[in-house]
Amino acid sequence: MKAVHQGGLELLQHPAAQELLHSKIPARLAYVWTDGTPRVIPIWFHWNGREVVMATPPRAPKLKALAKNPKVSLTIDDNTFPHKVLLIRGTARLEPVGGIVPEYAAAAERYFDPKLAEAWLTQLRALVSSQVRITVTPEWVGLLDFETRFPSALSS
Repeated sequence: MKAVHQGGLELLQHPAAQELLHSKIPARLAYVWTDGTPRVIPIWFHWNGREVVMATPPRAPKLKALAKNPKVSLTIDDNTFPHKVLLIRGTARLEPVGGIVPEYAAAAERYFDPKLAEAWLTQLRALVSSQVRITVTPEWVGLLDFETRFPSALSS
């Protein structure tokens, strides 16, 4: 694989990136709150090959902040040395959806086994009649694997 510089969307095809995008590790979604202070939350996600798709209840506080400033960053990182870290920057798009967002259901099946996922989704349907799809199309991608791709402070 030819060397791709940090920021290149081609990094999404790197084996380490693909491993993280299909893992059971929650993403960490960073955004700016309405008062200008930073926030970061863990969140389930689904990678559809082009976008990171997340879902949230329609009354989730983060929606107010994302509507005001949709610029976000995401990180998916493991806890095993040598660490792998995928960094994504993009713009969140918000879309109300009746029922459960299909990508959320797909994420539930990845994070749980199918039987447990269905039990969780059945319970969730009793609590919410709709969700909001949060879609982030990567605009900048960084990848660290601490074997061949190191943080810039360690690179020569």
